[in-house]
Amino acid sequence: MNFEFATATRIIFGRGTLKQVGPLVAEMGHRALVVMGRTAERADPLLDILTAHGLDAATFVVSGEPTVDIAQQGTHQARAKKCDLIIGFGGGSVLDAGKAIAALLTNGGKPLDYLEVIGQGNPITQPAAPCIAIPTTAGTGAEVTRNAVLFSPEHRVKVSLRSPLMLPRLAIVDPELSYDLPPSLTASTGLDALTQVIEPYVSHKANPLTDAICREGMRRAARSLRQAYQHGDDEAAREDMSLASLFGGLALANAKLGAVHGFAGPFGGMFSAPHGATCAALLPPVMAVNVQALRARDPDNPALGRYDDLARILTNSDQATAADGVTWVQDLCRDLQIPPLSTYGLTRDDFPPLIEKAGRASSMQGNPIKLTDEELAEILSRAMV
Repeated sequence: MNFEFATATRIIFGRGTLKQVGPLVAEMGHRALVVMGRTAERADPLLDILTAHGLDAATFVVSGEPTVDIAQQGTHQARAKKCDLIIGFGGGSVLDAGKAIAALLTNGGKPLDYLEVIGQGNPITQPAAPCIAIPTTAGTGAEVTRNAVLFSPEHRVKVSLRSPLMLPRLAIVDPELSYDLPPSLTASTGLDALTQVIEPYVSHKANPLTDAICREGMRRAARSLRQAYQHGDDEAAREDMSLASLFGGLALANAKLGAVHGFAGPFGGMFSAPHGATCAALLPPVMAVNVQALRARDPDNPALGRYDDLARILTNSDQATAADGVTWVQDLCRDLQIPPLSTYGLTRDDFPPLIEKAGRASSMQGNPIKLTDEELAEILSRAMV
């Protein structure tokens, strides 16, 4: 058995841990570029802490999903302001933008020099500038992943900058920062977190270390996602979901994802849809079709037993089977009011280009079995209704 595990140099988890950021930043640089979301006032506590510790900071707002151009603009601003440290403070899009800027700041060139699929795919050779990742949602786990997802409007696809050299120097995961998330955002980000502890668990790149992380993440998400959605002020539920998100990031960075994310990236490039909600709509049909394909073509694949295992974890029933796991996730998506993919404009005419793009996505390569185009079309058909 051979596997590798790499993550952020240091992870600090717990309620109120944002307060520790001041002296930690001072150890890494002199002037920070704070990458934040469109609601700039959410970053005021962070900026106040930096000011109190005598640290200079410039700001860069990422108002939506980061594009290739936004990453380039942020890099130009970091250079112009003479920033030697990047702090990402926000959801997964903001953290990805921060990691991309940190990598480009030290490696030079343009994003397309390094992007996979649509770019030249050149390796990142220099360590990224020191990067601190502080999530304010509980979903992507981007604070501990080695890639940054960027949208290319020209190609209508989302692709990654990817390198172990992009891992943040420090991740601060403070569940208190997620307390004010509205129910809809709690649902979409939470289901992304759940997907990211399910897919690595059944991936053909799973290993004993990621297995343990995924099992614990599934347990916490199963018991707390509905509660966080219905009662956003439940501190224990918010803490569970922050942990599930962190565990998902750790797992996907060291195992692989699968067909859910294989579709979600191209889908997000073709349609305006929340990433987490896209994953949620795809998760039950991907689970069902994977089990169907494994039974038909690879019945000795250990992933079959893992689908039964995860069903027992999600349902908290020793008698549960893979089909019960699919039903449980379907019921969860209904309770959290996740819309079908047709809501975003998907039609059957879109199936061929979407399937073609998904087939080339790096996440698809982690699926426990290679799905046929007909099986991929069946997933999309089920996710539309």
